[in-house]
Amino acid sequence: MPTTTDDQPDAPSTSPRRRALLILLFSLAAVVLVLDQASKAWAIEALADGERRQLVGDLLGFQLVFNPGAALSIATGMTWVLTVVATVVIVVVVRASRRIGSRAWAVALGLLLGGALGNLVDRWIREPGPAEGHVVDFIAYADWFVGNVADIAIVVAAALVVVLAALGIHLDGTRDVREPQEPAEAEDVTDTAVSDSATTTATTTSTEQNA
Repeated sequence: MPTTTDDQPDAPSTSPRRRALLILLFSLAAVVLVLDQASKAWAIEALADGERRQLVGDLLGFQLVFNPGAALSIATGMTWVLTVVATVVIVVVVRASRRIGSRAWAVALGLLLGGALGNLVDRWIREPGPAEGHVVDFIAYADWFVGNVADIAIVVAAALVVVLAALGIHLDGTRDVREPQEPAEAEDVTDTAVSDSATTTATTTSTEQNA
């Protein structure tokens, strides 16, 4: 499918536009990482393990949980696998950043990178040990699950990626465009209309003459 872009992506990886997008991506990742780790440090100091503090009734609250698995406590006994997955995600994002040409994609990848780093840091520095550390979760959503700032960033990034894909916006800033209608089709319609008109005129004339 053909692609087009309002701002033609720059070829050199060191172009000013691409540098600005890279700065946006990695700065956003750093902000997410700092906010995530700072909020986790607060949760460890301020919250008792397992005790829930209500914020919005039963819908939202704080509850300190040390999660050995993924969201919704999935893969609880496979912490090292999740560490590998998070590492792979980070490597993929960093490699993809070399082709960045879209501000929206820079935001999405920045959020994804920051979220992945936030939880990966926990995997390495928390108990019970490196690559098997438990992630600090403290934002309780009703009785569904408990998450953290990194999880929020990852979910928002995933939603942005889905929207960008649906809009046909590529990582390099190009966009999918619809194929233009073939001129021949329009000509065929015109020729048919002219032919029908001529036939109708001839029929009318013949009828008048016979009358």
